[in-house]
Amino acid sequence: MRWIRFVACALLLATTMPAAPAAEPASWPQRTVRIVLPLPGGSGTDLAARLLAERLSQRWRQPVIVENRPGVDGIAGVTAFVNAHDDHTLLFSFGGPITINPFVHAKLPYDPARDLVPIAPAIDNFFAIAATRSLSAATLAAFVQRARREPGALNWTATAGLPQYIFAALAKEAGLQMTFVGYRGLSEALADFGEGRVHVFVTGLPSLLGQVQAGKANLLMVTNHARSPLAPSVPTANEVGYPQLSIDGVVGFYGWRDMPSGLRDRIAADVRAAAADAAIANRLRDVGVVVRSGTPADLAAAIGEQRDKVAAMIGATQPAH
Repeated sequence: MRWIRFVACALLLATTMPAAPAAEPASWPQRTVRIVLPLPGGSGTDLAARLLAERLSQRWRQPVIVENRPGVDGIAGVTAFVNAHDDHTLLFSFGGPITINPFVHAKLPYDPARDLVPIAPAIDNFFAIAATRSLSAATLAAFVQRARREPGALNWTATAGLPQYIFAALAKEAGLQMTFVGYRGLSEALADFGEGRVHVFVTGLPSLLGQVQAGKANLLMVTNHARSPLAPSVPTANEVGYPQLSIDGVVGFYGWRDMPSGLRDRIAADVRAAAADAAIANRLRDVGVVVRSGTPADLAAAIGEQRDKVAAMIGATQPAH
């Protein structure tokens, strides 16, 4: 808990106090800006990064390129950003490297509180819990009742990170005894889920829609604070009685250590302006991503909430000693 309080204070200070000793460049950017994305290409987050990079390039009158640096839990990408020591390199990242990694990795090659300066939120991804149609559970309440009646008979899977911790916490809270099935890739997991060999799948909402539309699965809830435009009839975690599991899949821009506060605010304003383009919002909505506009303090607050809820989930699912 002391570590949590330290990181929370550091993130807050990063958004409210002038950075030192670096001085804000008189004209920024002066050359190509690189955006490091700790994910592979092809995702909604990758699309968002490239659409925003195009708009930012127009505003800044300099090339803006996106560099995909995938790796376990985002560590490779964040480490590449931190090690660049470059005032023309930004990080575009999901929350996991900040909110989850410090709890599950004994040692990290970066310090989230020291090395990552929140600039601005940009998008929200949606995660969802789905049950195979064979369970005849159209709602989360119906699924919980079914699982309680058959302890140990059902299984589940989830993509790594938030989805896995969210369902583990749900199972603990609801008193469910289910078996976790691990997979190396999403396609194999989706295939087994579609055939009913896996009973529950927790992952990004767009990945589940194919199974739902084929009549093979039911969506039980989204884990975000708001409903998804791709599935507006599906309730949120808060609406089905699990507010502690309500976590937005926020993705935002981060700057380097000792980033000048004035430059941070300028970039944040440019990100908000770029994201305000209706064409970007419409294109992202088609792939299940919504634009999330805000300030450095807004991103720090969203990450702080996610971190606190992840800490509670991990604590709740740890075996008692």
